[in-house]
Amino acid sequence: MDIAKTSSVLFSIGHSNHSIEQFLDLLGRHGIETVADVRSSPFSRYNPQFSQPVFERSLQEQGIDYVFLGVELGARRHEAECYLDGKVVYDQVPRTEAFQRGMARLVDMASRSRTAMLCAEKDPLTCHRTILIARHIKELVGDVLHILTDGALETQSEAEQRLLVECNLQEQNLFLTRQQRLDDAYQKRAAHIAYEEPAPYA
Repeated sequence: MDIAKTSSVLFSIGHSNHSIEQFLDLLGRHGIETVADVRSSPFSRYNPQFSQPVFERSLQEQGIDYVFLGVELGARRHEAECYLDGKVVYDQVPRTEAFQRGMARLVDMASRSRTAMLCAEKDPLTCHRTILIARHIKELVGDVLHILTDGALETQSEAEQRLLVECNLQEQNLFLTRQQRLDDAYQKRAAHIAYEEPAPYA
């Protein structure tokens, strides 16, 4: 699928354990107009303020649009070909029709309004919104900016540099280019955070 590019910025944010007031303040500070929910399931047992329909209503009261893209862009995949030994293989996901459709919608949304993709994790590097989605969408948008818990912004390039450090791949290597080291870092982190189906009961 050919996806039209945009020069607009795409934001990302994790709801973590923020109060709804703290979360809305973060969105307001960055002028977010649309939230694209990329959680596989739009519910939170421990933070019910981020469960539908309560969360959607809170956004609407602030004039913020809500779009659920968890089927297309969620970490828990429905396609059998995305699993190996019960675990999602991130390299397979971008090849699926659903993921490509979700990416196209997300790029289009970013081109029309200030859009933030939402998941649960506080740190962008422990979430598929960065390791899976942002990795592949960064070439289709002006930039990906991660809203951190204190309101600061981290670019995708800055997040990637931090990923290299965390994976001990930051040092230059005579045999590997930076892109190859970065690809290795992405694969290592994906293997660590990818969704794994629960083991069946004996």
